[in-house]
Amino acid sequence: MQYESTTTIASEVIEGVRFTVARMTFGRRMELMRLVRQLAAKFEFARAGGSVEDAIQASLLGAEIDELYLRWGFKGIEGLEIDERAANIESLIASGPESLCREMIAAIKRECSLTDEERKN
Repeated sequence: MQYESTTTIASEVIEGVRFTVARMTFGRRMELMRLVRQLAAKFEFARAGGSVEDAIQASLLGAEIDELYLRWGFKGIEGLEIDERAANIESLIASGPESLCREMIAAIKRECSLTDEERKN
């Protein structure tokens, strides 16, 4: 049996772009849960608050969690240049198309297949 620890996906958002993400393994699941645990707890606390400041804090923490997923699962990208250079994780986050980042985050989360309870922990 040949097992591939990554999967490559053709973007539905930008034609000609393909990105590679990590597949879930036992070790990667533990690593991800450790990374997400503290941010998720802060997110839930802020989300439960009723003030505008709490809502802003929850939104920021949600974006930070998404960035964490993207950095954790990103393994490569083909077919995209940003400012005349081959895209990488740093340029993608700083200057790349947000729609592509969102698509990649969704793909990484699908690969993770985490339940809502696991995401909270």
